[in-house]
Amino acid sequence: MQGQDGERDRHGARNGGDRSPEAPDGAPDGAPDGASAGTAAGSPHGAPAGTPAEVPAGAPAGTSAGAPAEVPDPEPRRGRPRSAAAERAILDAVIALLEAGEPLAGLSIERIARTAGVGKATIYRRWSDKEELFVDVVRDMEPDDPPVSGTEGLADLRVMLESLRTRGLAQRSSALLHNIFAQMKSHPKLWNEYHGTVIGPRRLAMVEAVRRAVAAGELRDDLDVELIDDLFVGPMLVRTVHRPDAPLPDDLADRIITALLQGLAPAARV
Repeated sequence: MQGQDGERDRHGARNGGDRSPEAPDGAPDGAPDGASAGTAAGSPHGAPAGTPAEVPAGAPAGTSAGAPAEVPDPEPRRGRPRSAAAERAILDAVIALLEAGEPLAGLSIERIARTAGVGKATIYRRWSDKEELFVDVVRDMEPDDPPVSGTEGLADLRVMLESLRTRGLAQRSSALLHNIFAQMKSHPKLWNEYHGTVIGPRRLAMVEAVRRAVAAGELRDDLDVELIDDLFVGPMLVRTVHRPDAPLPDDLADRIITALLQGLAPAARV
């Protein structure tokens, strides 16, 4: 059954679509040319009618001689991949409605579907509810998370701190993105969804990078790793979230790391 966005029904092939046509005169498909009517079906070629055919080895119990062997069901076909064009249209529809001044709380799946030119079922096949959809809209508007090695310590921390800085710049340069975040924080379900699927994994990745740095001898091993993570992330969050007028220079991540590694105590006087 075709969906409204042209996708195949997720069960795969249409009913009866995989059945092979029978050969003329009732002979099984693929019977050898010249087989006589007296040749027993399933018997060795040329065996006279009435000669018992051997039951193939491994046939299921109860299979009678001459009965066609059961053919296992083919593997179910997968449906077509999700339409990238449909997903793009849905995300763009939400952004267009927000740019037109619609509040997040006022957007309905029906309104989004009508604006995107798709059916509501097309949206629900991709997102279980509005909150899940809105989180993907925000992620689509934010800069992509950069790849990290997963094996380095301080090097990966620097990459993730720099990503936090560029996301802060993106919020400053986009009034819409800034407005969306302001609205998200007043909707607990939406904010919890964003925190659980975006902020939480990012924090976990940074804590793991701290663990790798400690294991590699790049950081002290006598401090709680979550406290160390807070010391790295805190200054960047203050600049990007709590002080929107504070500068975010290109070398900010390096300056934070250097300050923490060198400490804040004055240099010893000789």
